[in-house]
Amino acid sequence: MKKIIFAIVMIGFGFAAQSQEIRKNALGLRLGDNDGFGGEISYQRGLSSNNRLEFDLGWRDSKHYDAMKIAGLYQWVWNIDGGFNWYAGVGGGLGTYDVDDDHVDPDWDDDSGTFIFVAGDIGIEYVFDEAPIQLSLDFRPEIYFGGDYADVNNSFGPDIALGIRFTF
Repeated sequence: MKKIIFAIVMIGFGFAAQSQEIRKNALGLRLGDNDGFGGEISYQRGLSSNNRLEFDLGWRDSKHYDAMKIAGLYQWVWNIDGGFNWYAGVGGGLGTYDVDDDHVDPDWDDDSGTFIFVAGDIGIEYVFDEAPIQLSLDFRPEIYFGGDYADVNNSFGPDIALGIRFTF
């Protein structure tokens, strides 16, 4: 196990050595599908040449529930070639939900509440040289804790999203 961890760390250092300078700020939208269409207002803040923070405020809308959530992630960014980068990160957040239980049993009361979650993130992005635009595609698995939101999602939500951000 120690050898595997050591190998992963060394590969990470190898990619970090060829990282490109990331933009200091990026603001835009992240549109995805996690058991219902959702959008997020997304802000990224560069911390160094290959690390950044991402904050997202969003909503999810499904046939049987609605949710709003705020997420924060720490990301590592590695240059692939040209304007292409790939990134990975970890984080979490909190949210509120409103579940329509009538689809299960008309006599059940609807439920609402709050939840917390932990998340990972892995994706690819392209940053245009000639325009201040960043396009991304990422996968963000989320594990939920709390109430009916976790029950409806079996405590897991695989979120795949397309992002478009203005960089400055």
